Amino acid sequence: MRHIHAIVNGRVQGVGFRYFTQATAAEYQIVGWVKNLSNGSVEIKAKGDVGNIERFLQKIRQGPSMFAKVSSIDIEELPLEDHDYQRFEIKY
Repeated sequence: MRHIHAIVNGRVQGVGFRYFTQATAAEYQIVGWVKNLSNGSVEIKAKGDVGNIERFLQKIRQGPSMFAKVSSIDIEELPLEDHDYQRFEIKY
């Protein structure tokens, strides 16, 4: 298992990025959350199988459409026990 905190930078707001992230998380059985930040980036906390987290991050780097443009992702590893996620949610 792997638990991460990620900040996604680029054109990631107003392009369906949070919904894409939620759908991708469901596809790879990831729990956690995603939310927009006031600086225009997107924050993600995600926990799942190591391989599924890697596949999840690969899709996140691609983004949901030609309108989204991920310029960088800053990833921090978190302790596995530090969470209370039941599913993957969009936070507002």
